[in-house]
Amino acid sequence: MTGNVTDQFPVTVRTFNQRFSSTRLGARLARHLAAERLDAWGVPYGSDCAEAAALVVGELAANAVTHGRVPGRDFELRLLLSEDSVSLRIEVGDTRGERRPMPAVPEPDGDGGRGLVLVAALAHAWGVVDRVPVGKTVWAELRV
Repeated sequence: MTGNVTDQFPVTVRTFNQRFSSTRLGARLARHLAAERLDAWGVPYGSDCAEAAALVVGELAANAVTHGRVPGRDFELRLLLSEDSVSLRIEVGDTRGERRPMPAVPEPDGDGGRGLVLVAALAHAWGVVDRVPVGKTVWAELRV
């Protein structure tokens, strides 16, 4: 992959980019604002795509806050809706590049480990790339 996360995504006419505090409240706010933005773009609240997108944003933002947090540094959410409104790309960037996410088989009685399994189940594709100048960006693509 190239250095720019969006190089391989089709030309977009709708983008949303916002930084949030690396807290649980910031992750929750990211999820709510993503749902609001999608509704404004014509992906209505409660639709399958809106629900899937909210879950993916919530999981990626929670991971950024839990595993990618650096004190005093925010995480970033970017939404990209393709020109034909067929694909939605969700990107969540944080400043901990050395902690790369990998889906794991969750322990049946464990408290965590299900987030990326859920993302993989809902997304058409997902991955992680380096973030310039520091950190990583975890992305997921959904069909609208």
